[in-house]
Amino acid sequence: MSYLLRLLLPDRPGALGAVATALGRVGIDIASLAVVERSPDGAVDDLLVLLPPGGLADSVLTAAQSVPGVRVESLRPYLAGGGGVSDDLDLVDALTDRPQDAPAVLAELAAGVFHADWAMLLELVAPGDMRIREASVGAPKLGVDDYASPPRATRPVPWLPLAEAREIDPAEGGLPDRWADRGMELAAAPVGCPELVILIGRPGGPKFRSSEIARLAHLAGITASLSRRSTH
Repeated sequence: MSYLLRLLLPDRPGALGAVATALGRVGIDIASLAVVERSPDGAVDDLLVLLPPGGLADSVLTAAQSVPGVRVESLRPYLAGGGGVSDDLDLVDALTDRPQDAPAVLAELAAGVFHADWAMLLELVAPGDMRIREASVGAPKLGVDDYASPPRATRPVPWLPLAEAREIDPAEGGLPDRWADRGMELAAAPVGCPELVILIGRPGGPKFRSSEIARLAHLAGITASLSRRSTH
């Protein structure tokens, strides 16, 4: 079983190595590591960890928290494969390989880059008419069976159009009520215009930090630029 472990590490040499050693002692492997943020106080890192057969999630928490000064921000099952793309540069390469399909590529691969479970591309085509242009593997269903193509969302989404990248609170409306109960963390960014938006979701967290929102906005901007160039 894979888990996404978000740690707040103190600004002390060897802190991450001590965490890796503590995890290794109980048979937990680190499959990947991503630095989310750095500050004078320390770093926020995402670790994708693999438990041994029969291993329990509590062993991850116990091992990580045994290192002095280390705080666990969140731990959740991680199911998204990410299509082989694990960082921003990989995604940019994929976008430039298929500029004519850049928005679809962004929706397909963004989840892996941000350690999210899913991503979808939403388009506001008219007031009260929001369409699901593209969706990644594992994305929840928001469309209704009215033969619209692309599928039309079940209800209006009041936070569209979206002027700038930001976190989205499920309570803002237009999304399933159960998402708030599941602790769904959401981030969105306009792709070239306020009416076309990439939305990514992490059930159970962790929350999207400002650095992640900035990265999503940057990748959405690259996507829009490549898409415009391919049509001229």
